[in-house]
Amino acid sequence: MRRLFLIAIVFFVLPAGAADRVKVGFISTLSGPNAAIGGDIRDGFNLALKLKDGKLGGLPAEVLIGDDQLKPENAKQLVERYLRLDKVDFITGTVFSNIVVAMAPDVIAARTFFIAPNAGPAAYSGAQCNPFFFVSSWPSEAYSEAAGEYMNRKGIKNVLFVAPNYVGGKDAATGFKRYYQGKLVDEMYTKLGQLDYAAELSQIRAARPEALYVFLPGGMGVNFIKQFVAAGLSQDIQLIVPLWGSDQDIIRAVGDPMLGLFSVGHWSIDLDNAANRKFVAAFEAEYRRLPTGYAASGYDTALLVDSAVRKVKGRIEDKDALRSALRAADFKSVRGEFKFGANQFPVQNYYLQLVGKGGDGRLVHKTIGTLLTNRGDAYVEQCKMK
Repeated sequence: MRRLFLIAIVFFVLPAGAADRVKVGFISTLSGPNAAIGGDIRDGFNLALKLKDGKLGGLPAEVLIGDDQLKPENAKQLVERYLRLDKVDFITGTVFSNIVVAMAPDVIAARTFFIAPNAGPAAYSGAQCNPFFFVSSWPSEAYSEAAGEYMNRKGIKNVLFVAPNYVGGKDAATGFKRYYQGKLVDEMYTKLGQLDYAAELSQIRAARPEALYVFLPGGMGVNFIKQFVAAGLSQDIQLIVPLWGSDQDIIRAVGDPMLGLFSVGHWSIDLDNAANRKFVAAFEAEYRRLPTGYAASGYDTALLVDSAVRKVKGRIEDKDALRSALRAADFKSVRGEFKFGANQFPVQNYYLQLVGKGGDGRLVHKTIGTLLTNRGDAYVEQCKMK
């Protein structure tokens, strides 16, 4: 009788068809000069998980973490293992667009949900949109669109553009040229992962642009800004970067030369909403450093998964229901207002930010205006997904 009673209790707690846990394959760039990016996404994700007592949607969560080393072939091997052997329910963690486009076809073919917490390649926002592909951060052209809009408002007449020669860099160029109305002096493409910019800085000095828009994530951005300031170019050329080009990881590495640098982004440490205040305080308490936009995206990604699993009451095998729950984005985002467009890419605001000193004397971002409101992306109408 005792055994029968216990079985009845378990049946009541776990509805028929509900899973007993959630498995996440977390593949990110966790080594090399750009390791800080993947590390911050991981730490943000893990923080949300800790605050949920190790659960997602009320189910125990198992997170398998793999380092792609910024090599598409490594990412593909990890994906195959996580999908075939570990039978994960979600894939996330990716940093760079070239890794995303290498992995996505295999994840989609396995009818597993891929949630990109950083790069959102334009290729998947239009005709190639897919029910199993979500971006929880931003479309890859959006920050550059916001930068172009800022320069228009400032009346900047000529700009030189710098980015790595890969999918994300080309998307950034497309977004910038879509909005910027002045003269583009040159488009300069560097090697992905490059750390020495002496040759490029010489060309920039010779071109003498009024402003420079630089799309160089992670260690690339750290080195470029240090070398740009050391070369004395900051005195004559205004430098504008996306959020990650002046984020807390860059600020910690570069220091006071960051003061007064303008950036654009969909999140900032000072956004005044309850979810963001909780996140910033909890992140600093847990890791003894201020969070970056990467960490914010990792945190939001975990909350998105949590909300969807909870909404389907643990029945994650029901792919249609789980997809609808993900699309609902029924959670309090650190960025404030947020929703998915028809292509499952974010619709959100983009802000102008300035690096300044906070009340405690630390260098932080200060939000000083809104550049784009409820911006989705340029390709959503090409997405025929229902």
